[in-house]
Amino acid sequence: MIPNSETQEKRQHSTTWIPYSYYECRIPEWFMSVPMHWHSEFELIHILRGRGDFICGSRKYEAGEGEVLLIPPNMLHAAYTCGEQELIYDALVFSPAMVGAGSGDRSAHECIRPILKGYMRMNVCIRKETAGYEELHALVGRIFSCVQDNSARMDLLLKSELMRLIWLLEESGDIVFEKEDGGSEAEAIRPALEYMANRFREDITVEQLAELVHLSKSHFMRCFKKAVGIGAIEHLSQLRINAACEALSDSNDQIADIAFSCGYSNLSNFNRQFLKKAGCSPKEYRKRNVAAD
Repeated sequence: MIPNSETQEKRQHSTTWIPYSYYECRIPEWFMSVPMHWHSEFELIHILRGRGDFICGSRKYEAGEGEVLLIPPNMLHAAYTCGEQELIYDALVFSPAMVGAGSGDRSAHECIRPILKGYMRMNVCIRKETAGYEELHALVGRIFSCVQDNSARMDLLLKSELMRLIWLLEESGDIVFEKEDGGSEAEAIRPALEYMANRFREDITVEQLAELVHLSKSHFMRCFKKAVGIGAIEHLSQLRINAACEALSDSNDQIADIAFSCGYSNLSNFNRQFLKKAGCSPKEYRKRNVAAD
């Protein structure tokens, strides 16, 4: 099922000129988590250190160093650390055009577009025990080398390597052509996730969210926990703390002002929640990030 454009992540990851973006991700050093979201591009993740929980559509994967995830367009996904562990990974978010989605040939029609339409399923996680892992892992290394070179010439090689990645996954059976369940929990709560992402600074109740998606409160809570891995209030708190981390790193605003701007009406509660999720006080977090800069 392809989602409504109203629920799409607003960040622009690709342009016609450069159809991809590269991100270095460090959780919880740079941010507490990657909350549930989606975008119209593929996302390739290579875990460099630590372990994390990745929720992709209706499935949850625990993955660690050396393992790879390829997330198809339009799939809801999120990333969290496993317990106290850090999670460091490289991420490449690339337009389907990089693998020929816009062409009119049979490979695009039969091999790429079924993935984009969202009614086919692919095995998202490439583990060390996956058949052909060594070849796939070396290929992913070359892909990120192309990205880090950041030149027009290397974009040519990047396209060919991404197409080879898709080919290898299809050849090995890791892209499985079976109907996706359009009535999954993730699809049911998608409007609530968008509402929270856009309005997390406001007072939001579980009752409001359940009404928004036309579910009873209890059924909504079950769907949300199954799809996201945490409860709705916990997810809301993560959105607020992530925004606070960004503000603490990028501004000189008073901590109280940041707390209020991120949806906390009580400074003591903000400090308590921040310490619980970041492992340090807001003041200490700001100090660490200023020192790192």
